[in-house]
Amino acid sequence: MIGRTLGRYLSARFLQTIAAVFLMISGMIYVVDFVELLRRAGNIPGVSVGDIAYLSFLRVPSASEQIMPFCALFGTMATFVNLTRKLELLVARAVGVSVWGFLVPPIAIAAATGIASVVLYNPVSAVMKHRAVAIETRLFGRNGEQNNDTTLWIRQKSVDGEAFIRAGQVSADGTNLTSAAAYVYDRAGTFEQRIEAQTGKLLPGVWQFDHVRVAAPGEESFAAGTYFLAASLAPEEAVRGLIAPDSVPFWDLPSLRAAAEAAGLDGTRYRLQFHMLLARPLMFIAMVLIAAAFSLRFFRFGGIEKMVSGGVGAGFVLFVAAKFCFDLGGADLLSPLAAAWSPAVVASLLGAFALLIQEDG
Repeated sequence: MIGRTLGRYLSARFLQTIAAVFLMISGMIYVVDFVELLRRAGNIPGVSVGDIAYLSFLRVPSASEQIMPFCALFGTMATFVNLTRKLELLVARAVGVSVWGFLVPPIAIAAATGIASVVLYNPVSAVMKHRAVAIETRLFGRNGEQNNDTTLWIRQKSVDGEAFIRAGQVSADGTNLTSAAAYVYDRAGTFEQRIEAQTGKLLPGVWQFDHVRVAAPGEESFAAGTYFLAASLAPEEAVRGLIAPDSVPFWDLPSLRAAAEAAGLDGTRYRLQFHMLLARPLMFIAMVLIAAAFSLRFFRFGGIEKMVSGGVGAGFVLFVAAKFCFDLGGADLLSPLAAAWSPAVVASLLGAFALLIQEDG
């Protein structure tokens, strides 16, 4: 077993290296994003460099969160290569510490970092991303261009059936719509009518549309001053239903999924995102095992460059596999549990198996 002093030393080395890699990559992301936003905002009057710098600052944590597993991979590989080059791991082996002994500190650091990234970093980055999306929409529009395109869609299921509501603009509290249209279906799923309104307002249990025109299949359209449509959404649910799952804090995902399903919406994406975050610590551990399998070769044996390149390639393959499983889960081709956990579980088992063959085989 690894000693306490050696364990603290290795833990500090791994934590420092992983933090340095994360800060370096985050800084690169910030510079690239800042330059791109400056280019996009070049023709927009009234937008200062400080505004763009602040917007880029809000966007970076969410982007950096996606590359955290690679930070664990690169940081672990860099630490192991450095310790091997300085013969520190050779000395540890000489006093009877096996590879499984000096893997305890990096695995513990990976697990603790993964948990902290889920319960602390993710809520902060989600709030910042949501705020960044609001600012970016105001500046560039929802399609990425400066055209003030703020069209939104709301789906609901009520006692009267299902309805799809489109709004040119929605107030911040989700109660007032402008340039609204509603496509109403009965409880059997048959299209009933289309409602166009200048304005709409969400009241307790009902949508109120003013200055409307109603069109039904096989009938002539007619105008009306007011039209009422049963509502199953609260104002905050109408707004939050427009939020992407990766913009929702970890702690709010279960309640948001329950609220979406109660309103007749599909909550699969929120459940999938929740399990992806739960599986993140195991994904970090898998990256540590993969890094160890590809970076513990002694320098005197040669070929260290090929081993490190193989570890980087294995990490990218794992990232692509995880993204592929996530897309399958989002398309309901895999259950959220399988889509979220299978890449991390399989990668951990393969990494441990490779180490067993390499060290004990």
